[in-house]
Amino acid sequence: MKPHSERWSARVTRESDALTLEKGVFTQRSSRAIALSLKKSAERSTRRKSSPFRSAMSMLNFYINRMGTKMSAGRRKVLERAKQDLRELFGRHSKATHS
Repeated sequence: MKPHSERWSARVTRESDALTLEKGVFTQRSSRAIALSLKKSAERSTRRKSSPFRSAMSMLNFYINRMGTKMSAGRRKVLERAKQDLRELFGRHSKATHS
């Protein structure tokens, strides 16, 4: 493997047809800030192929899945809460309530 090789998932995050993300969106501490950033990116995107809600949720799920077991429990909790916040911001009903 090349020393500076890039994973396909990093390329997808950077060059996705769905959204142009704000820098550091997934490293923010607040689930609400993450959700707001994704919402703004999805609503501004002219390249997405689906609704703003679906595009934003898809990118969040992609990131969570990409991190997998490397993610701390605390970080996972923030990102899972961001899903709930995203649903609320788009006026969708949450499937499950996280405590």
